[in-house]
Amino acid sequence: MKKIIKRILYSIFFLVLAIVIIGLVLAFLPTTWKIKNKGITTEEAAELRQKFTGPHHVFTTSDGETLFLRRWNPDSVEPAKKNIAVLIFHGFTAYSGPYSMAGIPFSKGGYTTFGLDYRGHGLSGGNRGDNPGKERWIADLAESVKYIKGLGFSKVIVLGHSLGVAAAICASDAVPNDIAGLVLLSGAYEGRKGVSKPLTFFQKAKLLSSAVFRPSYRAVEYYREGMIVSDDTLFNFRYTPRFVMMLDVKKLRLPADMNIPVLVGVGDKDELFEIDKVKEFYDLIPGNKKEFLIMKNATHAKIPLEDWEEIVAWLNKTFAS
Repeated sequence: MKKIIKRILYSIFFLVLAIVIIGLVLAFLPTTWKIKNKGITTEEAAELRQKFTGPHHVFTTSDGETLFLRRWNPDSVEPAKKNIAVLIFHGFTAYSGPYSMAGIPFSKGGYTTFGLDYRGHGLSGGNRGDNPGKERWIADLAESVKYIKGLGFSKVIVLGHSLGVAAAICASDAVPNDIAGLVLLSGAYEGRKGVSKPLTFFQKAKLLSSAVFRPSYRAVEYYREGMIVSDDTLFNFRYTPRFVMMLDVKKLRLPADMNIPVLVGVGDKDELFEIDKVKEFYDLIPGNKKEFLIMKNATHAKIPLEDWEEIVAWLNKTFAS
């Protein structure tokens, strides 16, 4: 009997050892990248942040990291809008810079507008394309809202685009009393079928191995056929497994008792989300102060000026009338 037990234990030991060795090999196996834009380093981001001369803020998070907030100022501020700020949460791979497409028309409409660079993105500090985990990510979002309120803006309206929709929901759960309204664009619980190819068994094994043995290594590339790849090195196309795995988007919900104005929008030419799926997401939003907007001639990432001006009109009637 003792010999049998020993054999079983030896078998288990060597099986575990084999799994660990295979996992280490997969985790450290060089990745073949499809996208040439490898981005910048954390040190380069810090250097660019110090050289940035446009309107902006930097603040230190509760765990000591530096986050960057881009700012778009109106030429003049109406009394009804002086206490209102719009805070933009950007999409996957992006940072606040490209959201000038929203910041400029919003500021022209009289709204002081901010754009957060997530930790590990744009001009914020942190390992590129990474975050220690869901709780820390949510804390960063909540602290950005509170920072803007600390600047004297009593009403903060959060605009989330794509991944930013998930960010806006997380922030609303964390600090519901600090958010006056939401604009949720180009996001849903289910994406358009066929847009992304399912991972192969090898890719899944490599992803899992990297998550276990190299959680801070950027082993995941964001890529889909037909996507436009920016040459801007502040974009992130490489992510750590723990970043891409930290959220189960389908489980995200706004607080059931939260009844603030919410505008949900999607482009009529959005290549990632169908209008019907975004409408299903909209239907699950609590409260009776919500509106649905189909943005004309808008793709997932390119939203024409006319659509932003329509959102400004919604802000005017909802918060400044």
